[in-house]
Amino acid sequence: MPSTLNFLFWFLIVLALIPLALWMLKRSQLVVAAGVPQPARVVASAGLGPQQRLVTVEVGQGEARHWLVLGVTPHTITVLHSLPPQELPGGDGAASAGLPATFASLLKQARRKP
Repeated sequence: MPSTLNFLFWFLIVLALIPLALWMLKRSQLVVAAGVPQPARVVASAGLGPQQRLVTVEVGQGEARHWLVLGVTPHTITVLHSLPPQELPGGDGAASAGLPATFASLLKQARRKP
């Protein structure tokens, strides 16, 4: 009888760990489907206030790629501007020391165009 209780105890522990493991995988974003194109990629993000952000997102693939400058609040997401894709310092879009200046210069260029 003790071996049955021992088995039941460990079985319940394993069952409880399955949802926890799935939740951790989802939150870690380490699992990305290989070969599946991502619909959007965050290029840059800047906080404007406690619950307001300015986010640049790259959407599309190949020649159809473009950047969207979005205003994000808890209630809405508004497209503020659309840009052709740009080359970023560091090449991969990762945050780097030159990114804020480049992002600011892109916004200045976008405002100057008619």
